[in-house]
Amino acid sequence: MSGRRVLTLRYRLARRAVERRAQIFRWIGRHPLLAGMVGMLAASLMAALTFLAFYNGRAEELRHAAENSHNLVAIIAADLQRSVAIYDVSLQGVVADAERPETWTLPLYVRQRVLFDRGMSSWFFGDAYVLDAQGYVKASQTGRAYPGISFARRDYFLVHQANPSLGLYISRPYASQVRNGALAVAISRRINGPNDAFAGVALVSFRIEYFGQLVDRIDLGPNGGAFIMLDDGTLLAGRPATHGGVGANYANTPIFPLLAKQQSGTFVSKDSADRVERIYTFAHVPGAPLIVGIAPAVDDVLANWRDRSELALLMTALFGGAYVVVSWLFAFALRDKVLAEAELQRIASTDALTGLNNRRAFDHRLAQEWRRAVRERTPLALLFMDIDYFKRFNDTYGHAMGDEVLSVVAERIVSGTRRPLDFAARYGGEEFAVVLPNTELEGALKVAEKIRKRVESAGLENNGAESGHVTISVGCSACRPHEGGSAAKLLAAADAQLYAAKAAGRNQVR
Repeated sequence: MSGRRVLTLRYRLARRAVERRAQIFRWIGRHPLLAGMVGMLAASLMAALTFLAFYNGRAEELRHAAENSHNLVAIIAADLQRSVAIYDVSLQGVVADAERPETWTLPLYVRQRVLFDRGMSSWFFGDAYVLDAQGYVKASQTGRAYPGISFARRDYFLVHQANPSLGLYISRPYASQVRNGALAVAISRRINGPNDAFAGVALVSFRIEYFGQLVDRIDLGPNGGAFIMLDDGTLLAGRPATHGGVGANYANTPIFPLLAKQQSGTFVSKDSADRVERIYTFAHVPGAPLIVGIAPAVDDVLANWRDRSELALLMTALFGGAYVVVSWLFAFALRDKVLAEAELQRIASTDALTGLNNRRAFDHRLAQEWRRAVRERTPLALLFMDIDYFKRFNDTYGHAMGDEVLSVVAERIVSGTRRPLDFAARYGGEEFAVVLPNTELEGALKVAEKIRKRVESAGLENNGAESGHVTISVGCSACRPHEGGSAAKLLAAADAQLYAAKAAGRNQVR
């Protein structure tokens, strides 16, 4: 028993699923444009989601590039901060010893050790000096003397001479007089004499290559850029090469105000020189008047993303387009199927000769109208008609002419039933029937009489009839289905009235 229940449940569910699928297919077939639009909407939604994913991927690539640049900037800034701090500590020691008068009474070798023996050595280190108040070299770490050479016109000398409280100063790049014009940068501090009078400058020179190697060793892509500059806009190192080069001042460029007003940040800007759009990430070096920036090109950052996106977008377009085409083809195929089924159903329910509904369609419609009348508590009427002496007509004029008469009578019946709900059918042979929903017997008699007169007025010759032309006899019946009875009884009552009309002499309504 339980097995039968399971099988029955499965069968019912499967049948319900098939019916639901058929209903969906019929709905699509009846609304192909809407179904096609739904397909287009679905494809558009999938494309939009794909584009959104690509857009988010683009934003993620840019964010990742900015994050990498931030890390590189932090590393370079830390290197510069450490180097400047180390040499500043050494400079402060040089200044402290240079300000003691007894230092200058020591023997030369001892004085050198006192002033400069603080680990000031590296590949990028140039030399360390103590300059007097006139800019001449008073002492140097290498012990070299520079007779007749004054550095009094250097910016580092002038600023310390003019500003007693300046502290640490990093100079602009200059052509070294002691290294055959090679560019260098000086880190310097002021030396005071008695009563804080200007007594000279202590400085350490850096080869400009130190700054260059910090940016040159970074892989920034074909169009990427990097720079180290003073906070007044003077370039110490940069790539790609610029027209002004190292030592030029870029304070008047569009991006410098963005660099100067914040300690760090990220922004996107197009270079005014090469018109390349770059992602600038920068930071000021703590404890030093330096700005470090990394600027990968947007096109370089998005190169791999574009390659992936182009392929994915192409596939999305192809599959989306194919989905739309298939949706439209499917919708119109179902439409054609529904139309074909409707046409077959129409043919199956239509009498081929007269164009009226056939017996099968009549039985279905009568049962349907009966249920409606019961549900809505309305009356229902039925007309049953027969062509008088039709057998004699066929015997006299032939079946071909009989078929023409059937067609004309069918036309007159249709013209006599004007309401959309009225249903006319060829019941069989020369018999016709009309279902009249929501009609009482009195109304049915009027319709029947109108149809009878229309057939009679056609004036079709029939020498076999007493009147000499084609006529019909009509039987009428009506009831209230909600009060009882059946459709079969209603039909039988109309058939009985038809025979009564024939027995009373034909060409009349009963």
